[in-house]
Amino acid sequence: MEGTNPDNVDWVRRKVNVVRRFARSSFYMGTLYRSKGSDFDTATGLDPREYAAHGGAFPIRIRGANLVVGTVTVSGLPQAEDHALAVAVLQTLV
Repeated sequence: MEGTNPDNVDWVRRKVNVVRRFARSSFYMGTLYRSKGSDFDTATGLDPREYAAHGGAFPIRIRGANLVVGTVTVSGLPQAEDHALAVAVLQTLV
């Protein structure tokens, strides 16, 4: 899309890694640690080249099960906007 670059592919991969590991949105995970006065990278000790707790990746679950089967992932906007876009798309499906 216009305004994106090859780095966005890496951002998507790193955000998806957060969702796969924690079964929460990437924005939630980053916000959680900031609300505690810390940051995701320091608190988890995970490699920031592999994990990005920034807005844009949201888990897709099977209703009634605690099973993440995929993600909706957005990259290229400021992180709160990436998250909001992912949520808006998912809301159209419910």
